[in-house]
Amino acid sequence: MLKRWIGVAIGVGLLAMMSPTWPLDSEGADATACDPNAKLANLNFTVKDMNGKDVVFSAHKGKVILLDFWATWCGPCKVEIPGFVDLYTRYGPRGFVVLGVSVDDPVSKLKPYAAQLKMNYPVLIGNGRDDVQKAFGPMWGLPTSFLIGRDGKICKKHTGFATKEQFEREIKALL
Repeated sequence: MLKRWIGVAIGVGLLAMMSPTWPLDSEGADATACDPNAKLANLNFTVKDMNGKDVVFSAHKGKVILLDFWATWCGPCKVEIPGFVDLYTRYGPRGFVVLGVSVDDPVSKLKPYAAQLKMNYPVLIGNGRDDVQKAFGPMWGLPTSFLIGRDGKICKKHTGFATKEQFEREIKALL
């Protein structure tokens, strides 16, 4: 009997991983606008981008922010990034910004990686910035992305891969 349950558990796990929208955690996965009781994001951070420029999170208040924690070694991160490039190009003029926080890669790896993926949004150095990660709560995997509304509230959280279409629905609901 135990072998049967182990087999069922493995099968369910494999099916979940094969699903194109498999998030480990997706708070508020529907496309509705932000919950009025959502937690305010801590935007009181200044982080260096891969070119050494300071990026002040609070300078983006009033915009819809996609804050993406990722790493160059993360396969699902690499799959999501081209979608973020497209979404930033399309919705940036309407008040949308992507801030990509690389959690553990040195600048020497980030620059060629960003060039290869044509990353057109700020690529931030999160290595050694545990304070930024902790401010957004526990992260159980990468990528972990937060959609922050114009009012500074954390409206959506995705841990694991989410499709470009899902992000687009959520962004459009907040714009």
